[in-house]
Amino acid sequence: MFTEFSTEEIENVHKIRNFFPILSQEINNHPFVFLDSAASAQKPEMVLDIMQEMGRHCYANIHRGLYQMSERTSAAFEAVREQVAEFLGSKDSREIVFTRNSTEAFNLLAHCFGETLSPGQAIVITELEHHANIVPWLMLRDRKNIEIRVAPITDDGDIDIEAYKKLFSDGKVALASVTHMSNVLGTLTPARQLSEIAHQAGAKICFDASQSIVHNSLNVDEIGADFLTFTGHKIYGPTGVGVLWGKYDLMQSLPPFMGGGDMIRNVSFEKATWADAPHRFEAGTPAILEVIGLGAALRFVSQNEMKDRFSFEEKLLNYATKKLEEIEGLRILGKPAKRGPVLSFLIEGAHPHDISLLLDQSGIAVRAGQHCAEPLMHRLGIQGSVRASFGAYTLPGEIDALADSLVKIRNILA
Repeated sequence: MFTEFSTEEIENVHKIRNFFPILSQEINNHPFVFLDSAASAQKPEMVLDIMQEMGRHCYANIHRGLYQMSERTSAAFEAVREQVAEFLGSKDSREIVFTRNSTEAFNLLAHCFGETLSPGQAIVITELEHHANIVPWLMLRDRKNIEIRVAPITDDGDIDIEAYKKLFSDGKVALASVTHMSNVLGTLTPARQLSEIAHQAGAKICFDASQSIVHNSLNVDEIGADFLTFTGHKIYGPTGVGVLWGKYDLMQSLPPFMGGGDMIRNVSFEKATWADAPHRFEAGTPAILEVIGLGAALRFVSQNEMKDRFSFEEKLLNYATKKLEEIEGLRILGKPAKRGPVLSFLIEGAHPHDISLLLDQSGIAVRAGQHCAEPLMHRLGIQGSVRASFGAYTLPGEIDALADSLVKIRNILA
């Protein structure tokens, strides 16, 4: 039936799906087809189980207690810091700062790195960015009187490299902050090339890996990053936990983000001195169980059933692209040189919200709207789109269900 996929590949996806009991239910008397992983991926049982297990049998506040339970919880928490560093190819776990999500990571970076900037310096972003990588820089601009420079994209949805390069020509750019994968067009950006251009101009670079972290093997040295952010809930982990990675010497040179407990070395009523990175950026009690859940998610994506997921997702994307392109009146947005497993589209004469609501009647979950990328919508000349995004648990048959339902919707709304 699916000649593009081997029997072994399909069987392996079914094995993966067994870790996600939520996918076995029905919605509106139809099998649940979840095509919204770009917004938030589902959670495997091992993530849910370890958080419950820790909460029941090994929970205490960390870094402060001298009793055994606190020490055990602290060790489990800090072990995830080591795990994340290894996952990113970092040799120093002190480069890992835990945040609530990518949005908080960007706000932290904009505040702390922003404190080192002078009026007239510039930040480079692109037309592909999520609001999380736009709004904190706009707030910094208004606070510090710096300049925001926006690299344009081509009509296909790739960064215009020559235009990007010109933004650095006057030597005023302090930082480029660029998505590694667009959450709308799926564009996979040429990270190493972007880094080299920034570094040649004396600038640092941060990558938003919120989307790409789950669909690619990332190594911070190989892509030339100075900073990188990602969020746990898109890599099959819990909500409420994210990561800011930064080279240690850079992080150690930055002032703290928030004040409070655990981020200080000494404090009196006259002054406070700061702890070393990463703890100076982690004021207060952190998301202890969520961080431990993130560790379980990273173990999950490293297990045997997941080893071929990247090649399978690429085949699934090609299959879905062909199926949707066959639908009359449907237009897939963008045609980037490299795309992750995300497809945004429009159907002539149909509002994206209506399409999403009608798909839900068939048990199919997709995202509709501006996808927290309003400037990109303006660049594309649209108000919003429908987005279907895939994970390691997505079956080719679910792509067929989407395509069949879209044909029916087109006929209803035409």
